[in-house]
Amino acid sequence: MGITILVFGAVFLLIMSGGLLLFYREEMIHRITEAINPQKKKEEKSLLKTIQQTGLSIGGVVEHFEQVLPKTEAEKSVVQKRLQRAGFRNESTVKVFYGYKVLVPLIFAAIVLVSGMGELNAMMYIAALGIGFLLPDFWLGRRIKVRQKRIRQGLPDILDMLIICIEAGLSMDHATARTSQELIKAQPELCDELGIVVLEQRAGRARDEAWKHLAERTDVDAVRNLVTMLVQAETFGTSIAKTLRVHSDTLRTQRVQAVEEAAAKTTIKLIFPLALFIFPSLFLVVLGPAFIMIIDSFKTLNQ
Repeated sequence: MGITILVFGAVFLLIMSGGLLLFYREEMIHRITEAINPQKKKEEKSLLKTIQQTGLSIGGVVEHFEQVLPKTEAEKSVVQKRLQRAGFRNESTVKVFYGYKVLVPLIFAAIVLVSGMGELNAMMYIAALGIGFLLPDFWLGRRIKVRQKRIRQGLPDILDMLIICIEAGLSMDHATARTSQELIKAQPELCDELGIVVLEQRAGRARDEAWKHLAERTDVDAVRNLVTMLVQAETFGTSIAKTLRVHSDTLRTQRVQAVEEAAAKTTIKLIFPLALFIFPSLFLVVLGPAFIMIIDSFKTLNQ
């Protein structure tokens, strides 16, 4: 059984290596052709486009597995909101997600069958199916947390850019559009959300509603507080630039306080590794020879 797994892995690696070499060869030929003939443009697939198309084809295959899993409209709505918070907005993402919830357990069960772990204990199949079913949910939750953390960290920079644009004479709508274009590489997640706000406003939706939808999509407290302050500033006619500057300073102060809090917690968190791992090793190294000498001395006395 072990030899079969090794042979299968070797064949798989050889096939993948050959495919990658072919793709890199096409990419190299394409670059040489562009360097020799810069005016001549050929519509050839690059390595990145090939990988993207392969991913789309895999997603299309996975979509068919979602029909096996029973689900209600309320569950699909909740999953769609979670996918939007993770940055996936295509209509087919819900089907792909449910398809993976069916496909991943089958893959884990196949691994248990091929490896022979199922022969030792039949409960391994149930564990593999359960872990495979819950793994896409854990991955999606992790992706949401990472994206929300990036949005929370990049919000002060976005606010500074908005302040600069507004003080330069742009309106709030034009400042939002300009900010989403200028900081797309530095803060892609938040600029993507601001781009949706701009599109909603151009489609005729009110400004406060578009910003409230931003708070609902991101589900970040800092963004929700920002939206509340912007709505209040627009309602009472106060300066938006001053409001944004105050909120930006508040976020930076909270960031510094969070770092100081994490630094203060390190002393308490170090107690457990010190008591469980470091101190026993030190006692063994320092007092071990002394105990050995004491035991030897007692042996000589008994003799």
